[in-house]
Amino acid sequence: MSRTILYNLIRFVVLVFVQVFLLKNITLYNISTPYPYILFVLLLPFETPNVLLFPFAFLLGLTVDSFYDTPGLHAAACVLLALVRVLFISITVQKDGFDNEPEPTLSIMGFRWFFTYAIILTLVHHTFLFLLEAFSFLDFTFILQRVLTSTIFTVILMLITGLLFFRKRERK
Repeated sequence: MSRTILYNLIRFVVLVFVQVFLLKNITLYNISTPYPYILFVLLLPFETPNVLLFPFAFLLGLTVDSFYDTPGLHAAACVLLALVRVLFISITVQKDGFDNEPEPTLSIMGFRWFFTYAIILTLVHHTFLFLLEAFSFLDFTFILQRVLTSTIFTVILMLITGLLFFRKRERK
């Protein structure tokens, strides 16, 4: 159990470091911004209790907020992400028979499940984040464009990360 905690702590630090120091100022045409730091919440083990999941998500968002000077935007979006994660996993994992799997990674769950999981959760996170950031529906087409392009950019980075650390594994 302590190995899992250490592994997730390292994942937290590395993802926040990459987000803050490498990807903070990277945008494509001032529209698409990658936020792969949310991969930390997505990859937490299935058995992570909600009592820990929501504070971890809040702490992750608050850490990113402190570097982005956005008071609470990322924290709120990460807590919503954690809620949607709980709902998505409760619907799909029991239905598909993945109960014995320890965590929702690309190598364990398979490409189709992980891609659906990453797209839906990233889309929810980005929609909430960009709507909160704009705090208006006046330029809804621009917000929608930012949400869609940032979601695609973020999911591509997540898939590349998942494929880099992909371990072939047979299901029982």
